Amino acid sequence: MRTNENKRKDENDNGMEDRVVAIKRVTKVVKGGRTMRFSALVVVGDGNGHVGAGIGKSAEIPEAIRKGKEDAMKHMITVARTEFGSISHDNYGSYGGARVLLKRASEGTGVIAGGPARAVIELAGITNIRTKSLGSNNKQNVVFATLAGLKQIKTPEEVARLRGKSVEDILA
Repeated sequence: MRTNENKRKDENDNGMEDRVVAIKRVTKVVKGGRTMRFSALVVVGDGNGHVGAGIGKSAEIPEAIRKGKEDAMKHMITVARTEFGSISHDNYGSYGGARVLLKRASEGTGVIAGGPARAVIELAGITNIRTKSLGSNNKQNVVFATLAGLKQIKTPEEVARLRGKSVEDILA
């Protein structure tokens, strides 16, 4: 089942778009037998620098997706992008056993990324980037590693302010 193609725009969530990256059936063995539940990994973004990911668990799939979306809305981050839709510098993000390399790209490159990382990057509004997933290929860890990498990206203005220099000194 290909679940990463699920994409919806919700009018009552301020133009936020959500994408279901993975749905897993999880089982708990109890004295009376097995109880089946579903876990949904959902990425939410506005395509304009705001993105978040969350996990929802429930006995029904739609309820798990709704809970995952609520969790993602609680954990939104802001991504610093350049004027041509890329990131300002290369970076690594890691979460659990997954590491994701985020490389800036020139205009016209497009999004070169695998499924879980692609969902996060597209919903963040980044249009030119190259990524490589290193280590674990667990979808949940790759999504959270991509978010961790994007959270660390700084604009040249932020770096200049932290160093006490001008932007021209930083970019030179």
